[in-house]
Formats: sequence, C-alpha cells, structure tokens
Amino acid sequence: MSINYLEENSIEHISQIFKALSDPTRISILHLLFQQECSVNEIVKHLNLTQSAISHQLKYLRQLHLVKKRREKNMYFYSPDDEHVIKLLEQAIEHMKHTTKEE
Repeated sequence: MSINYLEENSIEHISQIFKALSDPTRISILHLLFQQECSVNEIVKHLNLTQSAISHQLKYLRQLHLVKKRREKNMYFYSPDDEHVIKLLEQAIEHMKHTTKEE
C-alpha cells in the first residue's frame, strides 16, 4: 500500500487554518458570516466587539482566504471565501454536538 504524504508547506498552511479556527472571536465572526454577508459595523453590532478588533480579525481571516470582501460604494461587505470554509466550521459544529451528547 502506498502512503501519500503532505508536503511541509501544505502542512504549515493547514496548521494556520486550524490556528485561525481556534480563536473564539474568529469562530463567532465566521459563524455570523455563514448566515449573512456583513459590513464591519454590522459585525460590531452583532458580536458587541470593537471595530478595531473586528477589522484585525477580518484581515487575518482574509490572509488565509477564509473570508472575502466585496466593495459597495465606500463600504466593504464580508462573506465566507468559499464552500470549503463553511464545511470546515459545519463539521466542527457537528463534531461538537456529537461529542457533547455523550457527556
């Protein structure tokens, strides 16, 4: 049987994605964006965090291609970058539900 190994740079990139998903604020932002496209101000209102904190987290999530932005006049609206991002969080939520049922 042949074993497929990941290249070191792939392992590092995957690690960075999981690191991004390990932060409660970023999970909250992603969960909100899965439900609706939002501006920074809308995210601030929904999550009761500062604009600076939200902007910082969105920049980090954009660098990893977990969210994307769309410009409309002088405002930016954020949403998940693609379906894979949604699936990652959905799988984590389902796993949490599955494992907490047993407790």
